[in-house]
Amino acid sequence: MRVFLPDLTFPNAAARSEVRPVRWRQPFLRLLDGIEAGWAIPLLLAGFVAVWMAFLVIAYLVGDLHSDVLEAWTFGRSFEWGSAKHPPLMGWIAHAWTSVFPLTDWSFQLLALVNSTLALWFVDLISRRFVTGDKRIIVLLLLMLPPTYQFFAQRFNANAVLLPVWPIATYCFLRSFETREVKWAVAAGATAALAMLGKYYSVFLIGSFVFAAICHPQRRAYFASPAPWISAGVGLVALGPHLHWLATTGAMPFTYALMEHGGKTFFAALNEAVLFVLEAALSLVLPACMWAAIAGRRLKMLPRDFRQMDPGLLLLFWVTVGTIVFPAIAAIVVGTHMPGVWASQGLFLFVILLVCTTSYPIDRFHTVNLIVIVASIALVAALIVAPVLAFYRNTHPLNEGRNFYRLSALELTRLWHSQMDVPLPIVGGEEGLALATAFYSPDHPLFEVELVCPKTNEFPKAAISRGWAALCFAGDGACLYRMARNISKAPRVVEIEFAVQSTLMGLPGAQQRVKAFIIPPSTEGMMSSMSAEDLKERRCKGGRRPVADER
Repeated sequence: MRVFLPDLTFPNAAARSEVRPVRWRQPFLRLLDGIEAGWAIPLLLAGFVAVWMAFLVIAYLVGDLHSDVLEAWTFGRSFEWGSAKHPPLMGWIAHAWTSVFPLTDWSFQLLALVNSTLALWFVDLISRRFVTGDKRIIVLLLLMLPPTYQFFAQRFNANAVLLPVWPIATYCFLRSFETREVKWAVAAGATAALAMLGKYYSVFLIGSFVFAAICHPQRRAYFASPAPWISAGVGLVALGPHLHWLATTGAMPFTYALMEHGGKTFFAALNEAVLFVLEAALSLVLPACMWAAIAGRRLKMLPRDFRQMDPGLLLLFWVTVGTIVFPAIAAIVVGTHMPGVWASQGLFLFVILLVCTTSYPIDRFHTVNLIVIVASIALVAALIVAPVLAFYRNTHPLNEGRNFYRLSALELTRLWHSQMDVPLPIVGGEEGLALATAFYSPDHPLFEVELVCPKTNEFPKAAISRGWAALCFAGDGACLYRMARNISKAPRVVEIEFAVQSTLMGLPGAQQRVKAFIIPPSTEGMMSSMSAEDLKERRCKGGRRPVADER
C-alpha cells in the first residue's frame, strides 16, 4: 500500500527564490549566510529576548510577578544547600541575579528570557555537532513556536531553571560518550549534579543517560573506559553538600513532594502517565506540523534516515525515549502526579532528532518562510496581543490575585509603620501575598512558612519577639482560619480590612478586599503606644474608610 504525501514544499517557488530572490527576502538570506560566520545565531537570540521582553513588560503592566518567581527570590536570600520545597539552584541564580539587577518586575522578566536564551544556545551546541547552516537555525526556530521558552519560562522556578541545564548536561554527556576524555567526563558529572540541584525530576535525565549508554552499540568501549566512573564520582562529590543537608534536615523537599504530588491510586496514576505522554506530544504538534510542511514528500525518507542515523544522534534518541518513558513508569509505580509541563525542558531532544537525522538539504525558501512566521508571531504578540491582554487583565484579574500583590504589600507596610518605629520584620498569611510582601515591601520582611502553612503547634519564636504581620484575601476562608489560630497566641492584634484596586493608564480596574493582621513585638519598649482608634483615624484621613478592630 502506497502512502500519498502531498508536496507542501512548493518546489517551483523555492527554485525561483534561489535564482532570483525578491528584495524583502535578501536581509534574511544575509542572516542565513552569517550562521557559520558566528553572528547570525546570537543576533536571532538577541531579537528573541527583545521582542518577548516587550511582550512580558506590556502584558503584565497590572500583573505582578508570579508567586513561583517570588518564591525563587525568597529562597535565595541566603545561601543554603536546600529549602523546604526544592533543591537550591533556582535560589542561587535569583540571588546572583539580584546582586547585579534591581528588585523589579522587569529584572525578573529579563532573567526568565536570559534563562531561555541560554537554553537555546546550549541546544545549538548540540545541533552543530550534526548539522551546519540552515538546519541549525531551523532547530531553534521550531523550538520558538510552542510556548515553552516564552510563557513556561516566565515563571522562573524549579522547572524553568532546568531549561538550560538539561541541554548543557546532555551536550557534556554526548561529548563524554564520544571522546571518553577526562575533561568531558568531569563536565558530564558536574552538569548532571547541577541538574539534580535544580530539581529532583532530573533523576530521569540521568537515568536516561545510563539507559542510552547501555542501549548504544558502542556501550562496551564507553563502560570499559574511566569516563562513566569519573562522571559518577564527580557527580556524587558535587552533590555531597546537598546530600548532607538532606540528611541533617529531614529531607524536607522529599516530604513536600510526596505530600503535594503523591498518594494516587493505581488507575489515577495510570491516567497521569497517559496524560503526561499526551501533553508532551501535544507540545510538539506545532513544530512537527511546520516541519512536515517543509519536508513534504521527503518525509517518506524517514525510515531510511533513521537506519542511517549518526551514532551520536542514536545516543540522543535513546536519551529521548528515557525522558518520556521513565517519568510515565514512575507515575504508575510510585502513584504520583506527573504534569506534562514537566517534560518541557526535554522537548529540544525531539526537535534535534526531527531535523538533524534528515539526509536531504532544506531550501532557503523554506528557512526564510519559517523565520518570517516565527518573527510575525512574536511581533503580533508584543504589539497587539500584549496591550489587549493588559487592558483585559486590568478589569479581569489573574486568578491567583497577582494584580494586587504589590498594592497589598505597600499598604501593609504603611499600616505597620503607622504602629511601629521599626521595619516590618516577618510576614505570613496567604502564600502569594506573603511572598509578594517580602519582595515588594521596602522593608523586605522575612517570609515565614510557619505563618503561612503551619506544620507544628510550636509558634515561631522570632515572630513572637520581633512582631509580624500577615495578609489574607478577604474571601479566603482557609487563610483567615489559619490566621485566627495564629493570632490567638498574640497578646495584642490589630486587624484591618482594606481595598486595593488595579489601574492602567489612569483607568480604574478590578478591586480586591484584603485583610491585614498586625502583631506588635513582645519586647518591652518596642510597642508603639498608638491605639487601633488612632490607626483608624489616620486611615480615614487618607480618604478610604477602613474596617478595623483590636483584640
